[in-house]
Amino acid sequence: MDKFIAHILVVDDDDGIRSLVKKFLNENNYLVTTADSSENAVEKIKLIKFDLIVLDIMMPGKNGLEFIKENKKKLETPIILLTAKGEPNERIEGLETGADDYLPKPFEPKELILRMQNILNKTIKKEQKRIIEFENAKIDLNKLLIIKNNKEFKINGTEKTILEKMINNPGKTFSREDIGQLINLNKERSIDVIITRLRKKIEVDPKNPKFLQTIRGVGYVLWIN
Repeated sequence: MDKFIAHILVVDDDDGIRSLVKKFLNENNYLVTTADSSENAVEKIKLIKFDLIVLDIMMPGKNGLEFIKENKKKLETPIILLTAKGEPNERIEGLETGADDYLPKPFEPKELILRMQNILNKTIKKEQKRIIEFENAKIDLNKLLIIKNNKEFKINGTEKTILEKMINNPGKTFSREDIGQLINLNKERSIDVIITRLRKKIEVDPKNPKFLQTIRGVGYVLWIN
């Protein structure tokens, strides 16, 4: 059975904590996007539909509780709060505001994983496996479809293989040789044609790609984080 790829947004102003959590979650097969403030997080959620948010309370600008108050209802995304403070009144306030769980710092990464899994198991249906949503497009690897602006585009086996690899390695640049080995094709021009075809299905403006981009002289990268 195909494994669900959950996309997690980690919001924390501490560079070290963001890097640590991202690394650990990536190692446990989660897609991870990071934000260093509530304001930055709001920009990310305009582009990507996340499965769960890991949110620090104490941040410059708007804190985590203010973020929840302003965004929780329209997001309908489960949230785990992180904070350096563990007083009962703060925990209660966080839960009353709309957080789904609460984890005081310092915390064990494995405990975060367990809490995330508990929430995801309750909120994500089995048929939603391997679905990635961002801006106006949704990639459904189960149904071999890309849905953009309510229009459906079929994904063939070659496109599925490329997307699956890129989705599991967001932000990684793949050379034409890498992609060629992946799909058993050694013609660079043919690979370029496949990427162009995918862009037409994913991008709002395929000529100015925002997500499936070319890194000149290196290859291609899927920016979903």
